[in-house]
Amino acid sequence: MIYRSNIPASEITPKETYLSRRDFMKAAGIAGAGALLAACTPAVESEATPNTLLPDVPNSLEEITNYNNYYEFSTNKEAVAPLSKDFQTRPWDVEVSGLVNKPKTYAIEDLLKKFPQEERIYRLRCVEAWSMVIPWMGFPLSKLLSEVEPTADAKFVRFEAVHRPDEMPGLASPFYDWPYQEGLRIDEAMNDLTLLATGLYGELLPNQNGAPLRLVVPWKYGFKSIKGIVKIELTDTQPATLWSTAAPNEYGFYSNVNPNVSHPRWSQATERRIGELARRPTLMFNGYEAEVAHLYEGMDLAKYY
Repeated sequence: MIYRSNIPASEITPKETYLSRRDFMKAAGIAGAGALLAACTPAVESEATPNTLLPDVPNSLEEITNYNNYYEFSTNKEAVAPLSKDFQTRPWDVEVSGLVNKPKTYAIEDLLKKFPQEERIYRLRCVEAWSMVIPWMGFPLSKLLSEVEPTADAKFVRFEAVHRPDEMPGLASPFYDWPYQEGLRIDEAMNDLTLLATGLYGELLPNQNGAPLRLVVPWKYGFKSIKGIVKIELTDTQPATLWSTAAPNEYGFYSNVNPNVSHPRWSQATERRIGELARRPTLMFNGYEAEVAHLYEGMDLAKYY
């Protein structure tokens, strides 16, 4: 196991706090979330004030496993866990294809054995203006892509999530263009920060968090981190994504964390860290500017949001 992070251990969101965000949302007065285009639309609040930690109140097992965002199951956070508890993550194959010299389909067990699992302590910034710090388990996407050898024509990476209407009742929703799709430019995908996550807090991902494989791109808003990946395709054209298709004026392809570009319905200048009552300033690229700013040199990030 390899540990890498530029985040001090003191910043890690405690496991109990991460899992008990239901109580946090209630305490903060922002429990009622929009069901169509926002998973947890923030309340209107003042600018950043000094951070104050919430009491660490452990949740029951029922609460811990009944507040999750996973629209393929339900837009109701409390319904996701019961609806996903019998979701089958074995067997599970991931097809890597498109503009590559060595296309291959991997069983999830092969990915776990072939690529050394690392713990990466990353900030997570939700587009709805809450945040946390999470120790993920997984491996860099670049290692998988290097093995399949992208061709010179490959410019983008398209991700596709599992689509099982018989197990995922949320797929009946007419408001989204299923299956869930996401995409990155190839240089973003090859950046060392970009992770294929297989677990968190030293354990395998639970179903409601995207088991058995999800994307984590820490300098982008959380909805870019597609869950339940079954296909990775390299292309020469920018792929469509679920959220930019549903609401292109609100969710762009790049979706970089940017405190200077507001969401049409709220400011992105500040955020509320899970476990804290006060707001804090949002960092450009979620604090990873040194590692990724060069990827966007010369780009108008208000236009390419």
